[in-house]
Amino acid sequence: MCGRYLLSTPADAVLEVLGAIEGDAFAPRYNISPTQNAPIVRLGEDRRILAMARWGLVPSWAKDSSIGNRMINARSETVAQKPSFRSAFRARRCLVPADGFYEWQGEKGAKQPWRIAMAGGELFAMAGLWEPWEQGESPMESFTILTTEPNATCAAIHDRMPVILPRKTWDAWLDPATDRGALEAILVPFAEAMETLAVSRHVNSPANDDPRCIEPAAPLS
Repeated sequence: MCGRYLLSTPADAVLEVLGAIEGDAFAPRYNISPTQNAPIVRLGEDRRILAMARWGLVPSWAKDSSIGNRMINARSETVAQKPSFRSAFRARRCLVPADGFYEWQGEKGAKQPWRIAMAGGELFAMAGLWEPWEQGESPMESFTILTTEPNATCAAIHDRMPVILPRKTWDAWLDPATDRGALEAILVPFAEAMETLAVSRHVNSPANDDPRCIEPAAPLS
């Protein structure tokens, strides 16, 4: 799964790299956690838009937004069939910008957090789905991150990883007209070079969202 990630790249650089014409302002984030608002890039009528959405997809038919707490990830292998995700998979796909994500390794109570990122440290885009929800007093947009089997870098730490989309696939992923077969062909483990870094257990608390979260640390023995 992917349960925490970071986006420390400045907002203007995110807009430029992901080709969004307009977008909401946001501050650097070092520990984005479920139920929090974070940037996504989705299609508007004729352009890419960067919008803030709540992490944890709330289906349009849900009576209670708390269902989103269990919908932070969608398995790419079954997303097209799952009632909670299949509508968004057909028509409401998005890019979730990040410059790293976290996984934990080890026994309960002594788990080591790891930051996983591109080998060059550059911004990347995870495959996401978004959904509008209007049944509560405050309408909102929410999103989920797709996961897949791990690549060689991630496999030593966890048995799943987020789907990271190469730039050449962004247009197809966002286009509602892309057929299911073409979509499934790009929902695969990321093949380019990545790196892992043991970081401080400061990141364990969702309340901590500062540069200390990515400070290198000696792996727990």
